Amino acid sequence: MKRYIVLLAAIALASCNNDKNKPDAYGTFEATEVMVSSQATGQIMMFRVEEGQVLDSGVMVGYVDTTDLCLKRKQSVETRDATASRRDDVVSQIAVQEQSRENALVDKRRIENLLKDGAATQKQMDDVNASLNLIDKQIASLKIQFGGIDNQVASITQQIAQLNESINRSRIINPIRGTVLTKYAEKDEVATYGKPLYKIADLSVITLRAYVGGTQLPYIKLGTGIDVAYDKDESTNTHTTGIVSWISPTAEFTPKTIQTKEERVNLVYAVKVRVKNDGSMKIGMPGEIRFMNTLNQKP
Repeated sequence: MKRYIVLLAAIALASCNNDKNKPDAYGTFEATEVMVSSQATGQIMMFRVEEGQVLDSGVMVGYVDTTDLCLKRKQSVETRDATASRRDDVVSQIAVQEQSRENALVDKRRIENLLKDGAATQKQMDDVNASLNLIDKQIASLKIQFGGIDNQVASITQQIAQLNESINRSRIINPIRGTVLTKYAEKDEVATYGKPLYKIADLSVITLRAYVGGTQLPYIKLGTGIDVAYDKDESTNTHTTGIVSWISPTAEFTPKTIQTKEERVNLVYAVKVRVKNDGSMKIGMPGEIRFMNTLNQKP
């Protein structure tokens, strides 16, 4: 009889230990993946990207052919310079007209003096005044051309700036420091605007997305540390500490990836736990979290 009681006690103790060691929530690891796409159309002339490669942010990893863009820019620069040179021509023409005006003013003063002495006629004065009016109008007309020339130069300069931007966008610049997950293009292929070239993610910090029930929510808070475990081998787990970075404000049905049917029909809340990754945690790997020491612990 005593042996029977001892056996029952051992079974009960083992059951309590199993419940205590049971994870509070399950999930999978994920990372913020960035899809790097081509921002230009043309042949890929250089592309130094390999899957598994770690790239720094701001590094040029390739470029798309810019021959056509460079030729257009050269043509636009020449057109702008030729248009701007017309301004010098207008300046020269204005200088000629101003000299003619000075000559006409000399004639006018001479005729005024002669007119006082009765040696000139009113018609001569009218003619010189008409000549001055014509010269003034010609000078004004020439000065108006400055505005048109300046507008054309500004427009062409804007076109050159757009071509420069297109040439810059032909360079493939890696946006973030991370590990190349998937490569979608190769050198010498033709890229189109928006074509995916490769996918990259920062795996130095990885996120475990797990799902907890409403009764478990009081035990977790944003910014708090939490125990995270993942498979080390068939029988043991590796433990580390993560930080709760996000808690869903709305409930949802448990994802179908949860194993038991009973759990799949429950309403749960998604949480994200950020974990420093030494390289052993992979995207899609299952993980566990524990945040309650005992079932009766109060938050």
